[in-house]
Amino acid sequence: MSNIHPTAVIEDGARLGADVRVGAFSMIGRDVVLGDGAVVHNHVSITARTTVGEGTTIHPFASIGGNPQSVHYKGEPGLVTIGKNCVIRENVTISIGSVGERRETKIGDRCFLMTGVHIAHDCSLGNDVIMANCATLGGHVEIGNNVFLGGLCALHQFVRVGDQAIIGGLCPIWHDVIPFGAVREGAEGLGGLNIIGLKRRGFDRPAIQRLRAAYRDLFYGPGQLAERIETVAGRYADDANVMHVVNFIHNRGKRRLTVPRGAATEHHDADA
Repeated sequence: MSNIHPTAVIEDGARLGADVRVGAFSMIGRDVVLGDGAVVHNHVSITARTTVGEGTTIHPFASIGGNPQSVHYKGEPGLVTIGKNCVIRENVTISIGSVGERRETKIGDRCFLMTGVHIAHDCSLGNDVIMANCATLGGHVEIGNNVFLGGLCALHQFVRVGDQAIIGGLCPIWHDVIPFGAVREGAEGLGGLNIIGLKRRGFDRPAIQRLRAAYRDLFYGPGQLAERIETVAGRYADDANVMHVVNFIHNRGKRRLTVPRGAATEHHDADA
């Protein structure tokens, strides 16, 4: 049975699933869909074409479905899609999408967005993403699965972060971060692999050793980056984890990579 506080505003047209709770003074717009068991605490604003997955909890003063913070936005309709069993803490802001056929900002399942997180227009988050307090994503950022973003880190627009990577607190990220990569607080560039995260997720010792070897070949081997990518692809063709990194790099288009400080790509071939 749903529990709607009498001071909450539920506009005509909003669709609420079973056992939904909406707290005092919250605003649910006419095009909003709340899945079964969703919990919206007091003083929350959910507008636009926003879909909230079942079991997701949204804490006070979150604002979801607001217009993009972009001077180019001209009022086009957009949407926000949030997956199942997410936790969205106080003062989180999530903007609608602004471009493409769907104009969608998308959050996967089981994501944990801590206080003050900002997710800009057209961003895409995979499953099991954790964003610590006040982490900020510019527009069009793509975050993979099982990624951790530290508090107060900031990601430039269009940046991609691969699966199971970790970004330390206070880190500015200008370029793509490979899957399994680690950018550490206070460091410049890529700081190795997310070894602790890999162990926690059940990667065995041989798998981690092969990733480490491929990392060395990729960033510290001879030749240009494009040549080293092909060398790694041939040498580790039977390793799905390494090939996941290779494919991520191949798909980057003209975007640059975050590389280790002092790596062969730092000066002359980071755009290869």
